[in-house]
Formats: sequence, structure tokens, C-alpha cells
Amino acid sequence: MFSRYKKTSDAPAKPAPAAVVASATPAAARAAAPEKRPAVQMRPAPGAIGRPAAEAVAVDKEQKRKDRLMELKVELHKKLLENLNLAALESASEANLKAEIAAIVAEALDEMSVALNKDDRVALNQELYDEVMGLGPLETLLKDESVNDILVNGPKRIFIERAGKLTLTDITFKDERHLLRIIDKIVSAVGRRVDESNPYCDARLADGSRFNCMVPPVAVDGSLVSIRKFKKEKLGVSDLVKFGAFTEEMAAYLQAAVSTRLNVIVSGGTGSGKTTTLNALSSFIDNTERVLTIEDTAELQLQQIHVGRMESRPPNVEGKGAVTQRDCLRNALRMRPDRIIVGETRGEEVIDMLQAMNTGHDGSMTTIHANSARDAVSRLENMIAMAGIEMPLKAVRSQISSAVNLVVQASRLQDGSRRMTSITEITGMEGEVISMQEIFRYERLGLAGDGKIIGRFNATGVRSHYSERFRQWGFDLPASIYEPIA
Repeated sequence: MFSRYKKTSDAPAKPAPAAVVASATPAAARAAAPEKRPAVQMRPAPGAIGRPAAEAVAVDKEQKRKDRLMELKVELHKKLLENLNLAALESASEANLKAEIAAIVAEALDEMSVALNKDDRVALNQELYDEVMGLGPLETLLKDESVNDILVNGPKRIFIERAGKLTLTDITFKDERHLLRIIDKIVSAVGRRVDESNPYCDARLADGSRFNCMVPPVAVDGSLVSIRKFKKEKLGVSDLVKFGAFTEEMAAYLQAAVSTRLNVIVSGGTGSGKTTTLNALSSFIDNTERVLTIEDTAELQLQQIHVGRMESRPPNVEGKGAVTQRDCLRNALRMRPDRIIVGETRGEEVIDMLQAMNTGHDGSMTTIHANSARDAVSRLENMIAMAGIEMPLKAVRSQISSAVNLVVQASRLQDGSRRMTSITEITGMEGEVISMQEIFRYERLGLAGDGKIIGRFNATGVRSHYSERFRQWGFDLPASIYEPIA
């Protein structure tokens, strides 16, 4: 019946690859499971006072049902590995493989004398398909377009971020071994490894999502995983204006700034939308220009025709073969780029980035972690010092002021919304201080009853230092965009 994907009876069983080895048999899993700690008596939550006993019984019954389904999945996964011809799976279509898995599961359930309702059987078949061909329990979350981040704190606690808010899901792994198997499946696909000697890793999934993990013994209570999901729909400037990230006047100003090849730094905290903003700004780059991108993990989605992408590489098992962002940047300078875009500047590559901005690669862009435009400049100074460059502070600031023209500040506010909170120009030096002027800012006016922040974007009334440059390049912006709202 299963001639296409099922192993033949006389063929020797091939060892299953590490990516799909079953986590454990139910008996072994129970033996390896850590002892349960005695329950700590706590004061009942306000909503729990007077809760009917029947509700607690129903919750306990549902948990037992889930535990039983998890044990069934482990046992059936083992049977699938014994029956499926893993070498033939690469050429199998999704529909054929799902039908094959459903047939093998039905046969195994009959042998085990286990009866499941239709919904449980369909869910079990899908979960087993995800185990064999995907990333197990994470597949459901990866397919959910409303989920922005997936955060795993050990096998039993998986959080997601939707609309800027973190919530705990009811999705779990069987145990730590199950979670480690999925981690190994992800990192081995991109030629990297995770073990006790190398307990952390940056990687990317097949769809481009950013993946980071840290495993025991460094992760104390179970492996830690974070996945920043890749957006299939590329957000343009018009989309960000529609979502309220900034205004049309700010977009017109940014278009003039990028098109006239000002050097731009996008500053912000973690999850504030720096990469999304950088992607949107890159849409203003002309198709006739040669653009080179340098990243630790490739995330940028440039739309231009002439784009060369580079990605750094960690050292191998012997500690050799590492390729840093600075190595990529130095080579990029020899590849005749019109613009260089560095995904994130965080180390000694900063000095090469500033030199590139100063020596004919106008219009280059990068991101940096900082809470304000002034902090971004201070971080640049600190990174130059960390690189071991012995330079007087005035010389460092002079280098920064001549290299960087614009600092765009992105922030994630307390209600989860992301806003471009400031656009600041660097205009030169005044004595030993870098002079700056803010052109646009986001003003917070209050807080709504549902927790949403009430605010508005406003001009500061300061005319752009680069107005004449804009006019010479054909971007004669009206003076009204610089006028503040009363």
C-alpha cells in the first residue's frame, strides 16, 4: 500500500538522520523526566476565589488528554521513522506525504487499539508531518502571519509577540531533548553547530527569519530560542505611513535625503523597527546604483536590480575560518560600490564604515542600538575607542560629523506601537562638540483608556541644513513641511 515512501521489508533499515531522530520512547521519556517539585501553596488569584470545582476538573482532564496525545505522537513518530523511506522524502509532494503519514498512523493506531476522534486525528497527522518535514511545534507559529516574534524559554514555555504584546501560548515541546533536536535541525541546515563547547548560535531559517539560540549549561532552565519572523510582504514607505510610523511630510524629507545621497544612521532599541525602517529607506535608492549589503544574519530585502549581499561567518570547530563584518566591509570597498549598507554596526567595523562614508561612498546607511540621536553619536565614539584606535576625542568627533549626515530614531512605545520619534541632522562641529538640529519629532500628548498612546508628529520649525543640496538635486521641498503645528 505504501510502496512509494515506505521501506521495503527486505531492505536494511537506514539509520535516521540526527534532524529527525525520535526524542525518546514514552517509557524512556518518563524515566528521563526530572522529578516534580512539591507544589508551593500560594494565595489564590482574585478571579479564582469561588471557582467551581467542576472547572478545575475539566482543566485537569484537558491536560491529561494533551499529555496522552503527546505520548502518542512520540510513539507514532518512532513508527514513522521505522516505516518511511527517508531517502525518498526529498522528491515527495506535500499532499502525497501527508496521505502516506495518515495511512501509517491509521494502521499504527489500529495495532495499538487506540481510538481518536476526527479532530484529534487530523491534528496528530499535521503535527507528525511538521516533525518529519518541519520544525515540530514551532511550525504552527511560523505559519501565523500575525506573530512577529517567537520566544522559547525551555520546552514548556513558548511566548509570542502580537502587535507589540507578549503572550504565553499553550504549545509545548515533549521535553528538553525534543527542543534540542529541533534546534539542531535548524542550525545544521545552515552549516553551524550547537553543543556544550559552543552553546549559542545565530542562524536564519529557510524563509529568512532570524534565529538565535542558547543551550545548557549556559541556559539554566532549558534551551532559550528567539525567532524574529521574516515578513513575506515587504513594507514600503507608503505602508509605514499608513500604519502611522511617520507622516507623508517626513517621508518626502527622507526621500530627498536618501536620493541626494546623505549618509544615514537608523538608531533605536531592540525590536523598534530599525531593519524595517532601513528597508523602507532603501526603496529610494536608484536602480542605476551598485549597492553592497553586509550583515551578520541576512535580513535586508532590497528591491534594486544591482545588489550584492554579504554575510559574516563564525569560526569553525577549530576556531578558524571566521569572517567578520569588518572583513566583508574592507573587501566591499574594493568592489566598486556606490553605496554600502551595513545591517548593524556594533564593533570595530565602525571605523571602516565611517571612512567609507568619508571617501566617496555617499548615501551609505547602517543601524545602531541607541536611545536618541545624541546617544547614537556617543556610541559611535565608544565603538571607535573599543576598536583600539588611538585618536584624540576632537579628531574622532570631526570624523563622525563629516561622515554622518542624518540620524533617524525609531522607538517601540509602551503600547507596542513603533514610531519614528525623531529625525536629526548633524551639521558639523562647534568647538569640540558635534552640532545637531532636530527637524521632526513625535510628541506624546497622553494615554487613552485602552492603554494606547495619544501623540502626533510635528516639525520643529528648523529648516533643513541640506535644503540647498535638495534643491540642486531636484527636490525642492516646500517650506510648509518645516512649519510646526500650533
